[in-house]
This record gives sequence, structure tokens and C-alpha cells, in this order.
Amino acid sequence: MMRSLYSGVAGLKTHQTKMDVIGNNIANVNTTAYKSQSITFNELMYQTTKRASGASAATGVGGTNAGQIGLGVKVGAINTNISSQGATQTTNLPFDLSITGDSFFIVNNGQENFFTRAGSFYVDGEGNLAMTSTGYNVMGWVTDPTTGDIKQDTVVPLKVMAPEFMNYQAEATTLATVTGITDKNDSDIRSSGGKLINLGFYDELGYSYTARLSAHVIDGDAGQFYVQLDDILDDAGESIGAAKLQQISFGSTQTIKTDNAYLLNNNISATTITLSNGTANWTDAAVGTDYIMGTTAGAPSVANLQALYGATLDVAAGDTVSVDAGGNLSVTKAGTTAPVITRLPDGTDITELTMSDGSELSTASAYEYDDSDPANIVFTNADGDELDIATLSALYGMPAEVLASARSFTIDGTGMMTITEKEVTNAALLDYIPGTGQFARIAGNTQGDITLGFGAGPQDLSSFRNITINFGSTLMNNKDAKSTLSAEAGGTGANAGLGTGRKIGEMTEVIVQDDGKIYANYDNGQSRLLGQVATASFANPSGLEKKGDNLYSASMNSGEFDGIGSDIKEGGGYMTSGVLEMSNVDLSSEFTEMITTQRGFQANSRIITVSDTLLEELTNLKR
Repeated sequence: MMRSLYSGVAGLKTHQTKMDVIGNNIANVNTTAYKSQSITFNELMYQTTKRASGASAATGVGGTNAGQIGLGVKVGAINTNISSQGATQTTNLPFDLSITGDSFFIVNNGQENFFTRAGSFYVDGEGNLAMTSTGYNVMGWVTDPTTGDIKQDTVVPLKVMAPEFMNYQAEATTLATVTGITDKNDSDIRSSGGKLINLGFYDELGYSYTARLSAHVIDGDAGQFYVQLDDILDDAGESIGAAKLQQISFGSTQTIKTDNAYLLNNNISATTITLSNGTANWTDAAVGTDYIMGTTAGAPSVANLQALYGATLDVAAGDTVSVDAGGNLSVTKAGTTAPVITRLPDGTDITELTMSDGSELSTASAYEYDDSDPANIVFTNADGDELDIATLSALYGMPAEVLASARSFTIDGTGMMTITEKEVTNAALLDYIPGTGQFARIAGNTQGDITLGFGAGPQDLSSFRNITINFGSTLMNNKDAKSTLSAEAGGTGANAGLGTGRKIGEMTEVIVQDDGKIYANYDNGQSRLLGQVATASFANPSGLEKKGDNLYSASMNSGEFDGIGSDIKEGGGYMTSGVLEMSNVDLSSEFTEMITTQRGFQANSRIITVSDTLLEELTNLKR
């Protein structure tokens, strides 16, 4: 009788324990990464009232089974459903991580490692990646300072906001590429200023500069051009100055054939001209002045005019003549008012002009650079006539440095000057194959490389690095008279992305990849690997012991943690950033279990009640 009481009590206790497990599951239905538990019962023990006997061949009696009375139930095991993946909850927080697979995050309280599936992390005040609930440090691997790659060693706290990570070191530009079309008919490339090519680059300190290059045509039909370094500007758009430019090299000094023409200033005109055809001359004729043939001093003779303008010229003594700045003759017959204009014929040239500022120009002749006195640059022609830079600059409104680079020029009868040769510094010849327009060479280099060099000298250029500029991908083609040459820092082909240079970068964001690698992005376009979140795997993850706060610790039945951990990808898993794993509690199952547990508890209570009634009847026998 007493046995049934104790069996009922044991049943009540075990069903109460099962209800405790169910209650805990339901309480944690919204706990991040909570793993539900289940309970199994075992028979408690048995009282044997009769032993089993075997069959006897001698007596012919069969065997009998043992008689055993059970004494109740006990808790056999409480299992954790740790392998079942919970649903995911999107948070969009970069350090909220969920694990797909059987691995665990590793966290440390300063003394020992724990394991968790709850990936709600944040960056604390010291820059450490830590659990939001406990502040325990998230463990992982850091980078090798030599290679920059992850070094899988004993796990350490991940410090993702260390001071050395907040900025990305600046780097000087070392490679650049010029691309696009060179069109020989482009008005810019044919002008004195050339087609502008701006190359932005950085020095070692991260300061930005712009190298102003210009492309010019020499002989477009022959595919001959040249590229010149005009200036280098700082990030404020100001030139770095002539002193520094003298230490910078690009190509070499070249003497270039040109056909750049310049007109006289509008406020300067010819006052006298000299006409000649080799046999006849009219010297220092006043422009626009009326001469009466045979009367006015300095008037030419009829024979002289007819020799200059043609024998059929209708002119006689008493007629009025005048000549304009272009050498054209106006004849007004005596007694009339209507002039007859005769244009300057071929074979007669204007050989000299006296300008309104007093300057004298020998026209129809070539002037050559005379370097006999570098302090006073002049140009002379075959007759020994001289023109200095100051005079030319005043006549044509040209900067003195443009004239200083000229090596020869001509002046025609109208006074227009055409520079036929000039000397350019920091220039490189750029050649294309005329028939195909394919690149041929620059500065003799068929690979297309030319160096923008920063040499040693009194000016400090130590923060700059030489830049190799490649022109090999440019072409000479028709582009509707519009060249498209442009320059960009960085290499191409096998060197793509190298040598671009950069300013110093500030960290803009930190991202976690699906393999747990943590990268920082910077505002100079760079990224850096900061570390990797390590994971732990166990032969029997259900053997881990719960420690509260969503934490587990290794036990003798789970397998030991080796202190190093593993890459989550090795086990076929991955991490997702901005997502948390939810509880894997199934409420429908829990409520069903609750019903069966309630009925079991109820039935066991009835055992006690009925047994008590039986005992009551037994005690009543004495009455």
C-alpha cells in the first residue's frame, strides 16, 4: 500500500520538474539565441517479489517470469536542443551577428572563455568588441603586422577601434595613365596653349597636387606631337613656384617646329612702309599720305610706280597717289575725285615697316635667336636687323616668356609674326603611326612610359615620389576635331589599382563579412582588415553546460576548447551581420507538452488519493 503512495509522490515530483523545464522554455521564447530544453523520465527502481525460474526438462515444468513491483519515476535527462537553428531577427546593427551552423562565438570575462550563440555585440569605450548584455570581450584573431593577413593563434579580445585603426596612412602617387584620343585637327591642340591634361596626384603626406600637362601638334599628318609640363599646382590652385619647378623633370628640352601666328596690337599700326621687287623700290612711304606726282617731296616717279605695280598702271604727273598699310595703291587722276585702287601685285613685297611706336620691322624675312648675350635676348635677320623681346612684346602683346622660348620667326608684309621654331623645356615627343593612329613612342619609349621626376636640390621635395606616366593606350584618330586626352593616377593592366596614391583617410564604417573578418572602410577609398571573429566547435555541443546570460561552458562530455578556435567557414557555416538568432522554442510543442504534463501530474495525484482511501478502509477494520 505504501509503495503506491511513494510512486505517486515520485510521479508528482518528476512532472513538476518537467513543468519547470516547460516554464523556462516559454519564459525564454524571446531570448536571443535561446536553445529549448526537453526532459526524459526513467523508472526509479523495482522491488522483486519473485525471482524468475527456468524450465526443467526433468520435471517437465516450464519457467516463470520474475515478479517485480516498480517504486516510481525519476528524471532521466534534461536535454538542450542546441543543434536546431532559431529564426532570424533583422536589426541592421553592424555588430549584431548570427551564426548559421553548429559553431559558437567565444567571449571572455577576463578570466575564462565562454561560448554563446547570442551575437548582440557593440564597441565599448575602449574600442573592444563586447557583448551588449555582459560586456564580455568577443574573442578572435588579429592580423600579422608583417603581412596584414589573419594569424590564427590563441584567441584574444578584438579591439576594432584601436587608435592605430582610426586613420589610414597617406601614400604618394607613383603611377599614372593617360588615355583618350589625340585629334590633329583639334583647335586646342593646335593652339599655343595646347590641349590641357590635368593629372591629380598625392605626395607622401597626403597633400593633393595637379600636374598641368599640355599636348601640342608638330606635324599631324606625320603623327608628331609633343607633351609639355606647364606647371604644378597645390590643392589651393596655386603654383608651387619656379624654384621647385626647376627641380622637377619631365622629358627634356626640345626645339619644336611651330606655325603659331600673332597679330599686331590693335593700338599699333604702320606709319611708313618700304616696297621692293628687287629692281624698283619705294622707301619709307608714309601710310595714308597723299602724294602729288612730280610735286610732293618723296613722291615716287611714274616709272618707279609702274615698275612696282605693273606697266599698265594709269598714273601721270599731277595725279594724287597714296599707299595703305597693306601696300595697296590709290590713284586719283588730276581733276577728278574718284580714286582707283590697285592691289599690291605678286612679286612686290613690303620689306620694311615703321610702326606707330617707332619700331622698325624688316618683313618678308626670317629672324633667328641670338644667344650671344643671354642678359639681352635679341633676334636678328640676314641683314643684321635686330628685334629685342621688349619691342616684340609691346608690338604683339605677347608674354615675354613666350618670346624667350622662340628660336625663329617670320614677319609678313602685314606685320603678322609667325613663330616657326621654339624651344620648350620639360617636353617629350609623342609619336603615332600615321597610317593606323596607333601609339608609337613617347620620349623614345615604345612602352609608353615617361617619368615625372622630383629631384634633389635646395627646395625640399622629399615628400614627393617619382611618377611613371603611361601614354601607351592613347590613339590618334578623328574625333570631330576634339581631343579627349585625360590623365588618372594609378596603373593599368597588371598594375591596375596600384600607385594611385591617397590622402590620409578617416574611418567611415566597420563591416563584418560572412566569414567573421572585420574590415574598416576609410574616406580615401581604402579598407583595412582589423581582425576576425573566431568560433568554437564541439564534438557534442549538447554537452555544453548553461551558465546563464546566454552563455555556455565546456564540460567533460562536450569536448575541450583548444584555445585557438576555428574559421566558421571550415565547418560550412557563416555569419550574417545586422541579424540576430532568435529562440528556437516551439510554443505549439510546449503547450502540448504542458497538457500531457498536467494530465500526468493529475493522474499521479489520483494515485495518492486512492491509496489514502485504501489505507483509510484498512484502518477502519478495527471498528
